[in-house]
Amino acid sequence: MTNATLTPQPKRLNVFERYLSLWVALCMVAGVLLGKAAPSLMAGLRGLEFGAGSQINVPIAILIWLMITPMMMKVDFGAIREVGRRPRGLLVTLFVNWVVKPFSMAAIAWLFFRLVFSPWISPADADQYIAGCIILAAAPCTAMVFVWSYLSDGDPAYTLVQVSVNDLIMLVLFAPIVRFLVSGASSLHVPFQVLLYSVVVFIVIPLVAGVLLRQWFIRTRGRPWFEGELLPRFAPISMAALLATLVLIFAFQAENITTKTLHVALIAVPILIQVYFNSSLTYGLMRLFRVEYAIAAPGALIGASNFFELAVATAIALFGPESGAALATVVGVLIEVPVMLSVCSVCNRTRHWFPAPA
Repeated sequence: MTNATLTPQPKRLNVFERYLSLWVALCMVAGVLLGKAAPSLMAGLRGLEFGAGSQINVPIAILIWLMITPMMMKVDFGAIREVGRRPRGLLVTLFVNWVVKPFSMAAIAWLFFRLVFSPWISPADADQYIAGCIILAAAPCTAMVFVWSYLSDGDPAYTLVQVSVNDLIMLVLFAPIVRFLVSGASSLHVPFQVLLYSVVVFIVIPLVAGVLLRQWFIRTRGRPWFEGELLPRFAPISMAALLATLVLIFAFQAENITTKTLHVALIAVPILIQVYFNSSLTYGLMRLFRVEYAIAAPGALIGASNFFELAVATAIALFGPESGAALATVVGVLIEVPVMLSVCSVCNRTRHWFPAPA
């Protein structure tokens, strides 16, 4: 039987995942209204930091931990040893994520914000938007990939490997890539110490907590209970934390959004181009190297989507919650779900391009 003759059952997102863009839009409205109605309260929350000069906002950091830690609990690093049997899919994914994606985003963002959109965007705003787009592209997706893989009939075990390896690489490469590209494509200075704080706070801490909690729960209650009972209970907590984070971010961004509405639409253009470029490149390379569909589809989706929780938090830590860089990462959140659903649809319709699994 070939992949072309398979008739997989239709997959559906739950109500929160399916309408995530709607919830984000509602949070945008609620946050802007809150920011305009209670500016002094927002200023007080914005000033809460982990130590003077850290620029890491305490309320947002706590919400980010509530979002990311349950996601990290899904990651099984023991699965990495299985990749040796089918390495091509992982190698293509890593090539696009770390050699192509951040650098292509820097080039695309520079082209649009410095040249194409220069009549409407000031050089200072262009610097901020370029930085935000680079931060977004330098963080490969972790959590939502499992949703996209499910919708495109991806191999869940191999998707887990791809996510695990990307998380490990992100610990080492995220900070230097962001600093190098932001400094090179804009006139902004990126303090490496603050960037390192962001990696520790928003990657290392939730990753270690997730790994330890996973091991403890599996050891005490067993894997079936952990995966079938406990993890689903965390989903509403992660989603609520995400929406609360967005309300705060949009409240902090209220002045930017109400005075720069056109900019929000312009920021979406290079992000959209980057998403479709990288997903097409990954998918094409997978086909060229005759990788089976169940690996190729999640690989393309990882190459297209972003770890927007980390990107938003890093932009806030580096440039502040009211900055243009933070606004650019938030625009990435707003458009990601409908865009990724379109990529899933293309993958499902073209599965016959790929060889049947051995």
